[in-house]
Amino acid sequence: MSYRLDGKGRLLDRSKKLRFTFNGRQMSGYAGDTLASALLGEGQVMQGRSFKYHRPRGVVASGVEEPNALMNLGTGARFEPNQRATTTPLFDGLTARSQNHWPSLDFDIGAVNDLAARFLSAGFYYKTFMFPRFAWHKLYEPFIRQSAGLGAVPKEPDADTYEHTYHHTDVLIIGGGVAGLAAAKAAAAGGVRVMVLEQTPHWGGRAPVDGGEIDGMSPEDWIKATVEDLEKAENVTLRLNCMGAGVYDHGYVLGYERLADATPADGRPRHRLWRIRTRQIVTATGAIERPLSFPGNDVPGVMLASAVRDYVVNWGVAPGKRVVVVTNNDDAYLTAEVLKENGIEVPAIIDARPTVTNPRAGRLRKQGVQILTGKAIAGVKGKRVVQSVLVSELAGAGGAGEVIACDAVAMSGGWSPVVHLWSHCGGKLLWDEREAMFVPDATRPPKGADGAGFVSTAGASSGKLWLADAVADAFEAGRQAAKAAGGTLTRKAAPKVPEVSRQPIMPVWIMPTGAGPEKRMKMWLDYQNDVKVSDVQLAAREGYASVEHTKRYTTLGMATDQGKLSNINGLAILSDALGQGIPQTGTTTFRPPYTPISMGAIGGEARGPLFQPIRQTPMADWHQSHGADWEPVGHWRRVYAYQRPGETVHEAVNREILNTRQNVGMLDASTLGKILVKGPDAGKFLDMLYTNMMSTLPVGKCRYGLMCNENGFLSDDGVVVRLSEDSWLCHTTTGGADRIHGHMEDWLQCEWWDWQVYTANLTEQYAQVAVAGPNARKVLEALGGMDVSKDAMPFMTWAEGTLGGFPARVYRISFSGELAYEIAVPANHGAALWEKLIEVGADFDLAPYGTEAMHIMRAEKGFIMIGDESDGTVIPQDLGLGWAISKKKSDYLGKRAQERVDMARPDRWQLVGLATLDGTVIPDGAYCVAPGVNANGQRNMIGRVTSTYYSPTVGKGIAMGLIERGPERMGEVVDFGTLDGTGTIIKAKIVDPVFYDKEGAKADV
Repeated sequence: MSYRLDGKGRLLDRSKKLRFTFNGRQMSGYAGDTLASALLGEGQVMQGRSFKYHRPRGVVASGVEEPNALMNLGTGARFEPNQRATTTPLFDGLTARSQNHWPSLDFDIGAVNDLAARFLSAGFYYKTFMFPRFAWHKLYEPFIRQSAGLGAVPKEPDADTYEHTYHHTDVLIIGGGVAGLAAAKAAAAGGVRVMVLEQTPHWGGRAPVDGGEIDGMSPEDWIKATVEDLEKAENVTLRLNCMGAGVYDHGYVLGYERLADATPADGRPRHRLWRIRTRQIVTATGAIERPLSFPGNDVPGVMLASAVRDYVVNWGVAPGKRVVVVTNNDDAYLTAEVLKENGIEVPAIIDARPTVTNPRAGRLRKQGVQILTGKAIAGVKGKRVVQSVLVSELAGAGGAGEVIACDAVAMSGGWSPVVHLWSHCGGKLLWDEREAMFVPDATRPPKGADGAGFVSTAGASSGKLWLADAVADAFEAGRQAAKAAGGTLTRKAAPKVPEVSRQPIMPVWIMPTGAGPEKRMKMWLDYQNDVKVSDVQLAAREGYASVEHTKRYTTLGMATDQGKLSNINGLAILSDALGQGIPQTGTTTFRPPYTPISMGAIGGEARGPLFQPIRQTPMADWHQSHGADWEPVGHWRRVYAYQRPGETVHEAVNREILNTRQNVGMLDASTLGKILVKGPDAGKFLDMLYTNMMSTLPVGKCRYGLMCNENGFLSDDGVVVRLSEDSWLCHTTTGGADRIHGHMEDWLQCEWWDWQVYTANLTEQYAQVAVAGPNARKVLEALGGMDVSKDAMPFMTWAEGTLGGFPARVYRISFSGELAYEIAVPANHGAALWEKLIEVGADFDLAPYGTEAMHIMRAEKGFIMIGDESDGTVIPQDLGLGWAISKKKSDYLGKRAQERVDMARPDRWQLVGLATLDGTVIPDGAYCVAPGVNANGQRNMIGRVTSTYYSPTVGKGIAMGLIERGPERMGEVVDFGTLDGTGTIIKAKIVDPVFYDKEGAKADV
């Protein structure tokens, strides 16, 4: 049984006692405790149940690699499942419940699965749930869904806040152990900006626990002095409780900072996601101790040797009164010494190696510790806590063996460097046969776009497992990173050599079973997912030779710890079963994040109203106070119509149209996309994006343009403006601005990366107002300041100047078919310009109009609308826009696709106008049906309505549609089915799509 050691625990503040509950039971710990250390200090060794077999599980590790001690934390709006007890800081009032059991942790009905383990081996789900087929939905699926998952699902919205932040640095060091601090010290001396991330609340990593000497100081004193120096340096940023979660291309790193886990509701964001850009990355992420595979190695009380000394030294917790140590390397002897120094009995050290030359071994023998070499644990007695171990010869399992009474086991199977971050961007690995571990291959680092490496490793993550090697390696890594980031090299420090030299481990992956009942005990690899040694061996026998296939067949390494403890042992066993070396078997893929990060941190502030922020123009307040009926357009809110008292929306739309046609109207067009394209190759670039020529557009002129995707389908349209010799402004649809800008950048970065082109989305930088109607010019002349006459500003031109006292760019373009101008001003002048237009326009009967009036007026003119006339299957030729396709240039995006047989076939659906015989409005979504019926007794579809409105200008319903061979069928009457279920047919004549001012005389005055 675990218990507290009096007066011990270097991280504890025993003056601050903290109360918490576990499964409803009141417990206490101290400031500085983790939940795991506090539970162990209260004697709670069993802390959870495994996923598949519901076996009792206790703490195995002391950090992020812990697979067993997962908790449901908190209640109500602060409930969070699957939180590691080993990384959860204790705080007063903490509420924790263990997971994956019913009705209780001690008595779990799910444990019946353990009795049926022989039927639930690797891949049982593939074999069991295939037959009989009828049973899947009725039996298997409900059972699987009920069994899936570990923790409970939160029922209430999260009460905490989260945030994102951005940071630029020259050298990013991930890991704040002595290696990370040494690398930071060296890099900072090179004069570059340095940032250091450490995932725990404390600097120094394992060094203060394991001891040694650096620059004549103890590790603890050296860490304190080094941190003080780094804190004083202006070019260094230090962050505790901040994990390097993932390394991505182009020096992009995600950091995950836990700010207020131990202080809920203190007003700070709970978690912060750092988006970091850096020139060089040094991963000083340390190493993780591996477990050993022996029968009963999952019994609560069996722990990693390094974790045992962590709990003793850091938190003053003894894992038991009698602790047996089992190992295949020297490191575990340090744990035995720490136990003895703290009054804990060590009845035996069981070492798989035939001989031991460790100086610590001699000292421990003198203290009465029995060292059994060439032996292994053949079984562990105990179900919920260790009671004893059975020891047998490593070479064979004959005989009963020796039974040693104990209440805990400290195991050490060697160390695995944390190479995850190195591997995220393609860093390659080498197998170190001597140390039985994968190490980074420094000759094949992750490389940037320039072909140079941008990630290096330091200390234990390089495979330098001993203090002197680790610190020396880290200083050099920091120096070289500073040099690569543009700094200068500095002198390397010379750490002292620790007492114990390195010895190769004996790579024992499987320890033998005994001859008695313990022979039936299982040897575990993946503690959380209940993957056994025999499961991996079965996978190999059944043909799963690929490590990735074995992973999925057995679920090895697919638990929340992502194989941090199990992968190397699993690879070794798979390799042995396949009769090949570990390098030939290889490793599974390392993917970010390094450990799970909260969904809240991923979302940041994007929740509730901020999940999809509503975008409004500078004139939104005026619209709201003047009867605006709003409609969503992408993320924007635009005015559908301006209702007056006693007026319906439909009546308001008709009034707005007639007033614009007869007098003058104005529209808030600020939401239209405005993308600046600039550079020596900008014209060439736009010629590839648009179907027509933009490079020949004279400065001061405007041109309507169409964009297609690479499949030839119409993607967007808008007016392009030539601002100067090397600059164009591309107008897009409201919903297309972000998409088209991303489309431009995609092609520039991925295909035409050597073209000198710069793009910027200026949509929100400018407010834009369309003034349309016969009196439009009079209104602008009343504003004064610019010559807007036909001679000075012909149709499809623009001019820049001061209009009504506002700095403005005025375009002579029209989407209504009337005389029209669009006025663009800086966004901060938008509201004032709008109100000024209202003021001076009163003498000319000016009234604002909304988006529905705009839609109807453009349909009266036969102008297309992206999203209505185009649906992702339409090409410009279908819409009669062949005139907008240049015959001068050889290529544009989509050109070759439009030359395919299907695109050029004569029976494609093509744009026409539709006039109902009785003047009614065809319903939205109506399909045109051919005469007669087919073999199935149904009528074939030969077209569809794309836009349909009542037009107050012509006094009847109008529509546009895509009809098979439409332009060839002018004057033909066709049938449209309705969707109301009555079977009513609406008859309409195919007509020209332009219903108003076909010659365009009204716009060009």
